[in-house]
Amino acid sequence: MSKSKQAMTEQPPVSKQRLWLSRGMSALPALVLLASAAAKVVRPVGFDDGFAHLGWPIALAFPLALLEFACTVVYLVPRTSVLGAILLTGYLGGAVATHVRIGEPFVLQLALGVLVWGGLYLRDARLQALIPLK
Repeated sequence: MSKSKQAMTEQPPVSKQRLWLSRGMSALPALVLLASAAAKVVRPVGFDDGFAHLGWPIALAFPLALLEFACTVVYLVPRTSVLGAILLTGYLGGAVATHVRIGEPFVLQLALGVLVWGGLYLRDARLQALIPLK
């Protein structure tokens, strides 16, 4: 591996405290999104009515579950986590748009997006260099 490529992939160590905080911040939205995908597959009692209330045909529940699951898995793999965060941002943006359209709160979807990126930011020096918060 060339030195320039190696320099791009190597990151300075993160403190254990910061690493665990970032993992917790990343795990929370991942668990919520995986549970949401599972609910779309299992479709518990009342799910179909809730899905219809959002204005989505129930036939899209399974494809959306696959998309949600795939984006979350891509996010959980350290090597593809930034791509996963980008994909989840798009997915959560669609969720926000759905709730705005029907006049419902969308704070949960925004909070999940903040946690997705916040968890990555705390442990990835490349993101910190790209977005220097001071």
